Amino acid sequence: MSTTKKIQSALISVFSKDGLEPIVRKLHEQNVTLYSTGGTEDFIKNLGIPVVPVEDITSFPEILGGRVKTLHPKIFGGILNRQDNESDVQQMKEFDIPQIDLVIVDLYPFEKTVASGASEQDIIEKIDIGGISLIRAGAKNFKDTVIVASVNEYGLLLDLITEQNGATTLENRRLLATKAFHVSSHYDGAIFNYFNTDETIYKESIANGQVLRYGENPHQKGFFFGDFDAMFNKLHGKELSYNNLLDVDAAVNLIAEFKTDGPTFAILKHNNACGLASRKTISEAYLAALACDPTSAFGGVLISNTKIDLETAQEINKLFCEVVIAPAYDDEAVTVLQEKKNRIILVQNDVELPSRQVRTCLNGLLIQDRNNITDNKEHLKTVTITEPTAQEIEDLIFASKICKNTKSNTIVFAKNGTLISSGTGQTSRVDALIQAVDKAKAFGFDLNGASMASDAFFPFPDCVELAKKAGITAVIQPGGSIKDELSINYCNENNLAMVFTGTRHFKH
Repeated sequence: MSTTKKIQSALISVFSKDGLEPIVRKLHEQNVTLYSTGGTEDFIKNLGIPVVPVEDITSFPEILGGRVKTLHPKIFGGILNRQDNESDVQQMKEFDIPQIDLVIVDLYPFEKTVASGASEQDIIEKIDIGGISLIRAGAKNFKDTVIVASVNEYGLLLDLITEQNGATTLENRRLLATKAFHVSSHYDGAIFNYFNTDETIYKESIANGQVLRYGENPHQKGFFFGDFDAMFNKLHGKELSYNNLLDVDAAVNLIAEFKTDGPTFAILKHNNACGLASRKTISEAYLAALACDPTSAFGGVLISNTKIDLETAQEINKLFCEVVIAPAYDDEAVTVLQEKKNRIILVQNDVELPSRQVRTCLNGLLIQDRNNITDNKEHLKTVTITEPTAQEIEDLIFASKICKNTKSNTIVFAKNGTLISSGTGQTSRVDALIQAVDKAKAFGFDLNGASMASDAFFPFPDCVELAKKAGITAVIQPGGSIKDELSINYCNENNLAMVFTGTRHFKH
C-alpha cells in the first residue's frame, strides 16, 4: 500500500479560528469533505463552504453544555481505523463509519486561563477532553491520518496540501504526529502542575527552545529553553551564546540585589562580579566598577540597575565588552553603543524569575528554591564589643549582596559602596581571603577601613586574623560554627566589628 495518501475528508474542531480560513478554502477547492462542530461549523458555513455537522455522523447532539461533542465510536473509528487491516475495513462498512483522513484541532487555552487569574471553575472548564482525545487518536494512527494539533502548524499544513495537491507522505504525517504529541504532553503537564502539591514530583515542559551556536565549548551542542524575549528586548548585536546566557543570568541575579538602591553598575566575568559600585550617577558608578578590575572587565557582561545615559555609554564604548544590560537607555546612548557591531545590547524587562532552580546531577536533577534572602540591617546581630559604624554597616550589606552571588568559597571586600576585590571559587576560605587581599594590592586599593563578607561561617579565627592584618575593620558572616567564639574573641581583642546574619549563602 502506498505511504502517500490523498486527503478526502477532514474533521475540523478548533477553539481559535485564526489562520484557519485559507486551509478550509484550499480543502474545499480540493473536494475534501468537511466535518465540524459548534463554532467551527458556523465559521465554515459563514465562508459559504459546505460542512457536515458531527451530529449527522453520530446521530447524537452535543450534550452537557458542549462538554461532549466528538466523543463517539463513529468519530474515533473514522480516525483510528487501519486502512491495511481487513477486519478494520469490514467494521467500517458494517457500522457505516466515515473515513477521516485529516484532523485539525486546537485545545482550550488552559495555561492562559490560569495565568489570567480566573476562578477555579473557569480553569476546570478549560481542561479539554474531546480535543486531547482527537489529538492522541490522530497522532497514534499517523500511518493513515494527518493530525494538526496547533495553530502553529497551520502554515505547514497549508504548504503541504498546496504543494502536494492534497496528499501527504508518511514522513509528513509522522512529523505532524510528533508535534501533536508535544502539544498533548505539554498540555497535560500544565494541568498536572496546576493541581500538584507534591514537591517530590517534578514535571516541566518548555515549548520554545532555541539552538545556540554551541555549548560552553565549540565541540558541545547548546540549547536554551525559555522565553528570552519576555525577559529582554534585544536592540543590537550578535546572537547570544551559551556562555553569554550564563553570564547574563548571573548579572540579572546580582543586580536584582540592588534593584531599589541608588545608581549601581556591575561588571561580570565567568558568572562572578569583577566590578561593582553604587554612586550618585550611573556614569560615576560605571567608572568606579571598571576601576575595580579593568583587566577582567575586558570581554565582560555589564549591567546597570537604572537607565544608561549618553555619558555612561561613551565611557562603556571605550571598553570591549560582550553584553550591556539596563532597564532603559537614552536614544543617544544606544546610538553610541551600537558602534561596536557585535556588542549585544539588552533592555531588561521586569519579569519574575522562576521560584525554583534546576540543574542536572548524576542521572537526574537537583532542584532547590531560589535563594530569596538578601541580608539587610534587620538581620544583623553584632557579636563583638566593637560596633560597626553606619558606613561600615552599609558596606557590610553591600559586600554581602555580592558575596551571595559569587561562587563559593568566597570572600568579598567592599569600601564606600565599591567592590574592592574578591576571592572566588576557592577550595578553602583562607585561600579565598588571600586571593582577595592579593588582588586588592595588585590594583592599588587600600584595604584599611574596608569591610569583609564571607558566604559561610569561620570554623577557626585564621580568616579574621588575616583580615585584620590586611586592614579590614568590619566583618559580616552567617555565624553558626561550634567555634564561633574563637573568631569573636580575636575580634574583641583586636577592635574588629563583626556581625552575624544567620543565613549562609553558598553558591556552587
